[in-house]
Amino acid sequence: MAKKILILNGSPRANGNTAALIDAFTEGAQAAGHTITRFDLRSMKVNGCLGCCRGGKDPQNPCVQRDDMAKIYPVYQEADLVVFASPLYYWGFSGQLKCAIDRLFAVAELDPDCRNPIKSAALLMAAEDTYDNTFAPVLFYYQSVLRNLGWTDCGHVCAGGNLEAGAILQKPGQLAQARALGASL
Repeated sequence: MAKKILILNGSPRANGNTAALIDAFTEGAQAAGHTITRFDLRSMKVNGCLGCCRGGKDPQNPCVQRDDMAKIYPVYQEADLVVFASPLYYWGFSGQLKCAIDRLFAVAELDPDCRNPIKSAALLMAAEDTYDNTFAPVLFYYQSVLRNLGWTDCGHVCAGGNLEAGAILQKPGQLAQARALGASL
């Protein structure tokens, strides 16, 4: 069955390694009949969460802040699957992606019990390091988020050894993994 897929791209590079992973994933997912909506957070104004717990009063504008999250919220609410895409920054998601994730709480506030909408998720991540445990902290966080939200993990591609923008283009195996993940959904 065709899925509606939301990709949140937390990379500050327009044509970096994370973008290449997203492009490969998108190719595979579209070939499988899925619909993709991608937001490149680097070019959007997404403020950090205020922790005010005053959202959830208006389904059209779940958060009290008025910024570019207003473009993301309706797609998020309709999505079957959310893809978190980011370079590895200090063993975690980029700040751009973390802000957007935090702000999704406003949608949970639409429910009287603050339940999050149930989704599936995938992770695409590029990094410079190639150590055995390079991705361990972010994978732990990703799995914790999914477990606490009650979401299903559809997989991840963690592509190490990619510092310079475009380095991943010399590693077709990593891009093939992202393409296969998209096609497998």
